[in-house]
Amino acid sequence: MKTIFSKRRFAFLTQSSKYLRYVFNDHFVLVLIFLLGFLMVQYSQLLKHFPANHLPVIIILSVAVAALLFWGNSATYLEPADQHFLIVKEKEIISLIKQAQKRAFFFWGTLQLIFLLILAPLFLRLGMSLLSFALFLLVFLALKWLIIAKKVQIFVHKGKLDWAKAISQERKRQQIILKFFSLFTNVKGLSASVKRRSYLDFVTVFLSRKHSYTWGHLYLRAFLRSEDYLGLTLRLGILSLLSLVFIANPLISAGLAVLFNYLLLFQLLALYKHYDYQYLTRIFPIDSKAKKANLKQFLRTVLYLLTAVEMCVSFSWQKALFLAAAMIILNELYLSYKIKKMID
Repeated sequence: MKTIFSKRRFAFLTQSSKYLRYVFNDHFVLVLIFLLGFLMVQYSQLLKHFPANHLPVIIILSVAVAALLFWGNSATYLEPADQHFLIVKEKEIISLIKQAQKRAFFFWGTLQLIFLLILAPLFLRLGMSLLSFALFLLVFLALKWLIIAKKVQIFVHKGKLDWAKAISQERKRQQIILKFFSLFTNVKGLSASVKRRSYLDFVTVFLSRKHSYTWGHLYLRAFLRSEDYLGLTLRLGILSLLSLVFIANPLISAGLAVLFNYLLLFQLLALYKHYDYQYLTRIFPIDSKAKKANLKQFLRTVLYLLTAVEMCVSFSWQKALFLAAAMIILNELYLSYKIKKMID
C-alpha cells in the first residue's frame, strides 16, 4: 500500500511541477517582482508611520491569522476505485492517512510559521513582547495540528474510514490545485459541472438571432451555465476591481487589472473546444470560420464590458487611460493572434 500511494503522490507532484513553468513565466515573474517590491515598500512605510488607531491593523491581522490557521488539508491520494478494490486494506489505508496528516501539519505548519514571522514586526508594534509572540506561535501551531486532525476525523472515525467522504475530499483538494494551474495553461484532469441559471436567461435576449451567430449563443450558454467560466470571470473581475480601488499607484494598479484580464482572456479561450464532445455540432450547416469569428466577438464583448466597469471604479484618468489602451491592444491585436496560434 505504501508503494502504491507513494507512486500516486509522486505522479501528482510531477504533474504539478510541470505546470509551474507556465505559472512562473517571464511576464508573471516580472509582475510578481514589481508587486513584491511594492508590498515591501508599503510594509516598511506602515512600520515607520504606524497608525495611532490600532483597530484596522488588528482586524487585518486577525483575518490573516484565521486564514492561515484553516488553510491546508491532508493529501490522501485516494481514488474512486479504491473503495471497491482496497476496502480489505482499510486499516493500512487509515495508517497511511495518519502519516499524510503528519506531512500536512509539517508543510502547512511551516508555511504558517513563515508568514507569522514576516508579520512579527506588526505584532511587536502592537505591544506584544518577544516571549508572548513565541508563545503565540506555539499555541497556533498546536491549533493547526488540532484543525488538520479534525479535518481527517470527518472521514476517519473510531477506526473506520468513510470512503465516500475521503475520496470526495481528496478530489476537491486536487481540483483546487489544478484550477489554479488552469489560470495559466490548459490542464488535464479538471472536471466541470453544469447548472442552468434561469435568472440569467434574460442575457440571451441581447444576442443576435442571425444564423451566422449560432456559435455565439452556444458560447454564451456555456459561459453562463458552467461553473468554470462564470466563476472565474467573477473572481478575476473582483480582483481587478480591488486592485484599482485600493492601490494608489496608477501603473501598478492598472497593470494588475490588465494582468487579471489577460488571465481571464486566456482561460475563456477554452470555450472554443467546450462542445467538442458533441459530435452533432460538426454537421451544423455553418461555415467553420463562423465558430472562430463568434468566439472572438463574444470574448471582445465580455472583456470590453469588464473594462468599462473597471474604468468606472478606477477614479483616476491615468488608470483609465492606461487600462483602455492596454485592453484595446489585448482585444484587437493579442486576441486575434492567440486564437490563430492556439486554434489553427
